[in-house]
Amino acid sequence: QVQLVESGGGLVQAGGSLRLSCAASGRTFSSYTMGWFRQGPGKEREFVAAISWSGGSTDYADSVKGRFTISKNNVRNTVSLQMNSLKPEDTAVYYCAADLSSSWNPRRGYEYDYWGQGTQVTVSS
Repeated sequence: QVQLVESGGGLVQAGGSLRLSCAASGRTFSSYTMGWFRQGPGKEREFVAAISWSGGSTDYADSVKGRFTISKNNVRNTVSLQMNSLKPEDTAVYYCAADLSSSWNPRRGYEYDYWGQGTQVTVSS
C-alpha cells in the first residue's frame, strides 16, 4: 500500500510562485514513476508533469513547460513541483500520483496506481 500526501497549495497572485510537495510511504519509492495532475473547475483531470523512478526522465505538459519543474528525492520519499510564473488558468486541484509499473507512460492517468487527496492552487489575476 502506498499513501501520498500533498502540501503547499494556496492562493497566489498571477506571476507568483508556489512549491507543491508530495510525501510518499512505501519501501520502494525509488522505483516509482511520480506524476502531478490537476483538475480545474469544470474541467477534466489533466497531466501536468512526471518524473521517472531514477529522476533521469521528466515530462511536462506544453502548458507548463518552462514554468514548472518536477523533482524527486528518493531519500526523503518526496516529489516536488516548483511552479513559477503562475497564471489564473493554473488554478486547479493538484494531485500527486504514483505508478508502480516499470513502464514509462507518464501522461496516462490510468497507469497510476495511487493518488493523493489533492491540494488547491488558486491564482488570482
